[in-house]
Amino acid sequence: MCISSIIFENTNKKMTEILLTIFFISVLLIFLGSGIWVAISMVGVSSIGMMLFTTRPVGDAMATTIWGASSSWTLTALPLFVWMGEILFRTKLSENLFEGLSPWMQTLPGGLVHVNVVGCALFAAISGSSAATVATVGKMSIPELRKRKYPESILLGSLAGSGTLGLLIPPSIILIIYGVTVQESIAKLFIAGIVPGIMIALIFMTYVMIWSLINKKSMPTFKQDFSLMEKVRKSGKLIPVILLIVSVIGSIYTGIATATEAASLGVVGALILSYFQKSLSLRTFKESLLGATKTSCMIAFILAGATFLSLAMGFTGLPRNLALWIEGMELSPYVLIFVLMIFYIILGMFLDGISAVVLTMAIIEPMIRQAGFDMIWFGVFLVIVVEMAQITPPVGFNLFVLQGMANKDMGYIARSAFPLFLLMIFAVILVVIFPEIALWMPEQMIKNIN
Repeated sequence: MCISSIIFENTNKKMTEILLTIFFISVLLIFLGSGIWVAISMVGVSSIGMMLFTTRPVGDAMATTIWGASSSWTLTALPLFVWMGEILFRTKLSENLFEGLSPWMQTLPGGLVHVNVVGCALFAAISGSSAATVATVGKMSIPELRKRKYPESILLGSLAGSGTLGLLIPPSIILIIYGVTVQESIAKLFIAGIVPGIMIALIFMTYVMIWSLINKKSMPTFKQDFSLMEKVRKSGKLIPVILLIVSVIGSIYTGIATATEAASLGVVGALILSYFQKSLSLRTFKESLLGATKTSCMIAFILAGATFLSLAMGFTGLPRNLALWIEGMELSPYVLIFVLMIFYIILGMFLDGISAVVLTMAIIEPMIRQAGFDMIWFGVFLVIVVEMAQITPPVGFNLFVLQGMANKDMGYIARSAFPLFLLMIFAVILVVIFPEIALWMPEQMIKNIN
């Protein structure tokens, strides 16, 4: 009798958990499907869940939770890095990138297509946004490469894929969000993103070289001769930008500045740079400030909603029980990571990267910690997987940006970017097999600080 009652109790508990999971997912999908903002959808689901499954006052819980989430000092780095990117977006940076990189890139197999990859990697280091990276580099490279008769498929595919580096190479907005959500060091996450970011850029460049050698007849043969001094002179305009990147990232790596202090340095440097480039006016200053305010408010709103959702789900015990359930399945770490990769790729087809991360971390975080994964490593893994979603239809933001710039249909751009999607899966596999790719630099940073 006693055994049967225990079995009944356990069965009842599992059924409750399943019903809770179905409830939260169903209500959230209904809200999102009806066109309600992601942040409001999360607040709505949380409120309904707390009213139905807990006795705690919803209003008090919401107020204290949202205030706690929004008053984090670490989070102040977010609007500053966003503003830095907005300032530089309005400078002559896209022209300087093309002019400075093209003399060096044209001699490689694939020619000026490499400007897309290297240009995106450089701008990613000052933007933190995938869409802004694509827009800035594409603004100059698309007309110039079309003028030189480069094939559309490799032109647009390389730009769409390389634009995703804006999410990984620091200062990454999504890494800040992840760090605040899981309470990990922003500085360590930034440094962890450098080597994987460079690795992915090199993989993309290798692909461009191989593609151009296979399709040699489709590639233009004209190359302009530059002396070494001419190359150096044309690259001169990039030196201030590179110095700004090195100053921001270097100050974090050496422990001289926190992520927030480095962001302040970046804003001041961006303002000085835009002033000397004569692109800083009262109008551009206001536009950059308003752009940064809008983006930061949107992100803060989503983060507040996600924090409240985490609280509501925590009261139900769902994340903890789900983590225990996963543990009971005795999945190997590699199988778990594979399942999560597929999950985030599918989720990213319908949500932007930031929403996908904050929406799921309440459930995923306990599961990952229970499995024994390093949270810094997982942050890098997560961002690379979310990067893939930027070039997968129907909601691939890089595809939307390129569609407007290149006047090509979504399907054509998605097909052009598909090889780079596969290469990013390869990059994920490398990071999983060799976690030192993401963890080596944070370990060195700790040694330097100590």
